[in-house]
Amino acid sequence: MLNTIQPKVTLVGAGPGDPDLLTLKGVKALAEANVVLYDALANEEIMNHAPQNSIKIFVGKRIGCHEYSQDQINQLIVDNALTYGHVVRLKGGDPFIFGRGSEEIEFAESFGIPTFVVPGISSAIAVPAYQGISLTKRGTSESFWVITGTTSNRNLSSDIALAAKSSATVVILMGMSKLSQIVSLFQKESKGETPVAIIQNGTTPNEKIGVGTIDTIQEVVAEKNLSLPAIIVIGEVVKESNKLKGFYEEFVAAEIKS
Repeated sequence: MLNTIQPKVTLVGAGPGDPDLLTLKGVKALAEANVVLYDALANEEIMNHAPQNSIKIFVGKRIGCHEYSQDQINQLIVDNALTYGHVVRLKGGDPFIFGRGSEEIEFAESFGIPTFVVPGISSAIAVPAYQGISLTKRGTSESFWVITGTTSNRNLSSDIALAAKSSATVVILMGMSKLSQIVSLFQKESKGETPVAIIQNGTTPNEKIGVGTIDTIQEVVAEKNLSLPAIIVIGEVVKESNKLKGFYEEFVAAEIKS
């Protein structure tokens, strides 16, 4: 009897957390899935778009807590595609923004499995936008950096030191464990008064935010008990957000009084 299984892998970006920010193309891919492998940062409500009888496997990774290693995830993708057919690999944000999506695609294609990519809305852009932070703004910021705070060998990215020298908006993902080092790099460039926003669980009902400056942000984090997952946004555009500018107006007023 001929094997009628047709293996296929689709990487789908789940967006930044709000399930309504999944793309229509992502919904269509999930509706055709035989197996869904999903990350910790992918909202589980999105699973409702997959067939009820599809196999759903959690392969989430957090710092210090990995359900599966990356090599195991790669093998799961291939094994399930060859056994069941269409595998949707659901990844938080966009699959190619610090998501190791290219590695998963390359591994699947090495077995001759057709692959497809559905881009997702990156948290690097969407989470600040939900707070009214425009990463670029005429007259204020003409570019932005998106940097991982922690590299694969657990060190601080050397690009942050370069970004600290620029006038660009700097967005740092996976940087909370390195916050003191990040602060030191910006202080070294005499940017202690540069506005900072840290947004935890952005675009979700559990969202928390702390705002301050390079010099004060560590105190804000401690006061508000901010932790992972969070995005760090550094730059003058932070204080120009309609939602946040009140804090900075009060901050400047307090500075003048003192």
